[in-house]
Amino acid sequence: MTDGLDVRASYRFLRMSPRKVRLVLDQIRGRGALEAMQLLEFTNKAAADPISKLLRSAVANAEQNFGLNRDNLYVYRAYADEGPVRRWRRFGARVQFKPILKRQSHVTLILRDRGSGGS
Repeated sequence: MTDGLDVRASYRFLRMSPRKVRLVLDQIRGRGALEAMQLLEFTNKAAADPISKLLRSAVANAEQNFGLNRDNLYVYRAYADEGPVRRWRRFGARVQFKPILKRQSHVTLILRDRGSGGS
């Protein structure tokens, strides 16, 4: 299994919580690239649109830079790490400070070619 070529694409500083992004990534992990694109098209989550763009970018990178066939690609790894947290504030009653945390994500997709795997 070490003969597979990995194609990586990343989206840094996505203005969305990593917890919400991981819900969508869990659905596409291990699926074929074309199947994952169709699944993301009909997923009713806000994170589906940026992840769909990232997946299309990764498939285009695989075709253009490595000459791979998009039919043989599948989502090998997909993960979302936490980015910097922007702290905002809201003032409440009796001079209380109520923090608002604007979370960001670093999303990484790794595609692998399942064809040409002869062991």
